[in-house]
Amino acid sequence: QVQLVESGGGLVQPGGSLRLSCAASGTFNSIGAMAWYRQAPGKQRELVATITTVGIADYADSVKGRFTISRDNAKNTVTLQMNSLKPDDTAVYYCYANVRRLSSSPQVTYWGQGTQVTVSS
Repeated sequence: QVQLVESGGGLVQPGGSLRLSCAASGTFNSIGAMAWYRQAPGKQRELVATITTVGIADYADSVKGRFTISRDNAKNTVTLQMNSLKPDDTAVYYCYANVRRLSSSPQVTYWGQGTQVTVSS
């Protein structure tokens, strides 16, 4: 079984910073692309940032220049550094990973349980 466990959410004032982390645990062969998504109340889940196995990152236009995604392949973790936070960034943030359980098996998508980020004064 593979689990993704997020941490680092909370309440922050506009203009502040938060750092989200996600760690993959369990038995698996490798992890492919990893990402962060978010879902605000009444809205669809949206992609925030992705990162490939070799560290190539891509971002939603709404967070470019403010958020930075990174990963540590040795520790099976992905991190989202969020700066200059705005009230519109308020959402539940979900970690995402494509995991290959065995070398011969296809990649399967796993999700974390979500962590709440609230930006408010």
